[in-house]
Amino acid sequence: MRRAILLGLAATALAGCASMAPDRAQPAVTAQLPADFPNSENAGEYRPDAWWTAYDDPVLDALVQDALADNLDIAEASARVAQAAAQARVARSALLPSIGASADASYSNTPLSGSAFGGLAGGGQQAPSRIENDSYSLGLGASYEIDLFGRARNDFAAARADAVAAEYDYRSVQLAAAAETIRTYFEIVDTRRQIELTLETIDLLAERTAQTEERFRRGLTQSFELYQVQQDQRNTQASLPQQEAALDAAEGRLALLVRAYPQAMEARLARPLMPRLVFDEVPAGLPADLLGQRPDVAAAWARLEAARARVGARRAERFPSITLSASPGTQGGDIGGAFDIANNWAVNLAAGLTAPIFQGGRISANIEAARAVYEQQAANYARTVLDAYREANSAIEEYEENRQRYALILAQLEEAQFSADLQARRFEAGVGDYVSYLDALRALYQVEAALSSAGRAVALSRLGVHRALGGDWAAGVEPNPVGLVPAEQEGPEE
Repeated sequence: MRRAILLGLAATALAGCASMAPDRAQPAVTAQLPADFPNSENAGEYRPDAWWTAYDDPVLDALVQDALADNLDIAEASARVAQAAAQARVARSALLPSIGASADASYSNTPLSGSAFGGLAGGGQQAPSRIENDSYSLGLGASYEIDLFGRARNDFAAARADAVAAEYDYRSVQLAAAAETIRTYFEIVDTRRQIELTLETIDLLAERTAQTEERFRRGLTQSFELYQVQQDQRNTQASLPQQEAALDAAEGRLALLVRAYPQAMEARLARPLMPRLVFDEVPAGLPADLLGQRPDVAAAWARLEAARARVGARRAERFPSITLSASPGTQGGDIGGAFDIANNWAVNLAAGLTAPIFQGGRISANIEAARAVYEQQAANYARTVLDAYREANSAIEEYEENRQRYALILAQLEEAQFSADLQARRFEAGVGDYVSYLDALRALYQVEAALSSAGRAVALSRLGVHRALGGDWAAGVEPNPVGLVPAEQEGPEE
């Protein structure tokens, strides 16, 4: 028995040396990833916190913070993180001894077998016809399975990787909630501005129609011109209800995102909304390693690691398991005797080995299934990385194009403003007519509407860059020295 126990302890010392998990390896397609984005001079540091402050709008900042605090999708994802963390602790328990305590008390009263002498004892005394017995015992029970081939360690590593994946899923939901809040906010900003310009245009076209009617009565213009002006006025008036409906819908969506009633949202958005619409360009040469900080990429890597560990756990089931157990305790005829450790102690030590011989192909099938899941997760990770690179590159291109378009329309606005001011001065000087001034003012409103839409496009394409990179960046620091593998992600035992 002592030799068996010593062999068990030796096996414990060797347990850390064995692992059945495949070697960790990046899928081939991710190894070919370019070093940086072709359309983006400075490297960047991942900075996921409060990246939306780049819009320099206190109202937007408060809305995003509320969305992150009260969003129902985030609450659900948070619960999944807690669940995965608890499951990881369950898996970890298999690596530790199991210890229990017991306390027993028993009483027995049994009859003696009858005798031919009528139950007489020596000296003519009546012999007892029943026997009473009290028994009290205290004990501990401990057992430990030696993880010689890494089954429990790999199961724990898989559960831990699942918990990491759940945490990154939580960050993905946070990112999506912040992005949707920002998107809806800029829709509200743009739609409000469009409504303001529509109302101003309606007033302007009313004057333009009155001027054209007067010119038509005086025979200075044709009916076709009057018809065009009237149609323009009606079309503009008809667009107003659509814009107002779009504004109501956007405000309702924003209220849902921050879990507020529409009336409260109206009060919060009552002030003029003036977010920042002019941003610096995205630095050229942003490292593609930034993709490793995207929550979806990191989650895909964690799931790949979990699948890899489970292959090792299923392989380990082919090999024997060794269990050590110990049961120290005491036993006495009364309660005091149960606590008399010096005189009434007892101990039982055991070591057992269990090995699979015939399982009907169950173990091999489990290994094949785990390997198939591992290959699925490898393909999913490679696809996620490629999609992330494509999204980031496209987002950077779109952002730069929208910045250039915004700059061009801004130049047009200066020209349109100059033209409107010129026509106003000509009219005041008596060398120009009022209709020309109204037409120049209408052109100015049209450019302002285009500029509002372009500003929204710039803001949302900037948002696309933030989403594609998983947050923000800052100059001068290498973001992820281990490549696309998240630095904090630990895989199964090698």
